[in-house]
Amino acid sequence: MYDEMTIAAPSDRPAEFVEGLAKGLAILECFDASHPEMTLSEVARRVGLSPAAARRSLITLRALGYVGQENKRFHLRPKIMTLGSAFYFSARIDEVLQPNLRQLVEQFGDASSIGTLDGHDVIYIAHFSVQRARRAAAVVGARYPACATSLGRVLVAGLPDEELDEYIANVRPEPMTSKSITDPEALRREILSVRDAGYSTTVDQLDYGITALAVPIRDLNGQTIAALNTSGYTGKVTPDTLVAERLPVLRETASYIAHEITRYPILQSIIRT
Repeated sequence: MYDEMTIAAPSDRPAEFVEGLAKGLAILECFDASHPEMTLSEVARRVGLSPAAARRSLITLRALGYVGQENKRFHLRPKIMTLGSAFYFSARIDEVLQPNLRQLVEQFGDASSIGTLDGHDVIYIAHFSVQRARRAAAVVGARYPACATSLGRVLVAGLPDEELDEYIANVRPEPMTSKSITDPEALRREILSVRDAGYSTTVDQLDYGITALAVPIRDLNGQTIAALNTSGYTGKVTPDTLVAERLPVLRETASYIAHEITRYPILQSIIRT
């Protein structure tokens, strides 16, 4: 759900903050699978802008080719994909990360992903899969609540104590399934358990049919900078089988990826931030 918090609060803004740019980017981000096209008033409401401000941004984005309009409804245009592909190739995702995911999937089947933390969400920056089921998609660029994913729980567990306390105090978990953890204190216990174990397993937390195992990718200082997972169909795999059969290889791959990242300064900088 997008609201006025989508745009940085005044206290968090540097002196050179360009509010118009922030509004435009927030509008681009508010389109998703549930809102592929919207009226002006719907866009304004989702982003927390006045209709006049939303209209100016939409007109600019339409003129630049990022947004299209059919009658009174706006939608994204293919040009928006150039922004994501610029990140994908400049960060060398295809060269550094993707081959490792492909190798994991060749060995175990199913799917594998790498994600980083952004606020309360995990963003998938690399993904490979042989799965074709209709369920929550872990495609590159997908954003999901960190508390509902194995990747996200590993990333939150890697936060310093003060940041973890702040996360628990401010997160508002929404039930993705009937099995989702929504109580903050129960979530804290789960995160601390993940921290102690050094890995996370989830079953039907993000969507029904997803059982996953994730481990941290750490830099040379031991700081968690990303997370790596492997997942399969609930019913065909269990957390215990994932841990027994895949955890050692997953940890080895995470260590290898961490070493590879140090050879690519731009990728290292991007993941760290």
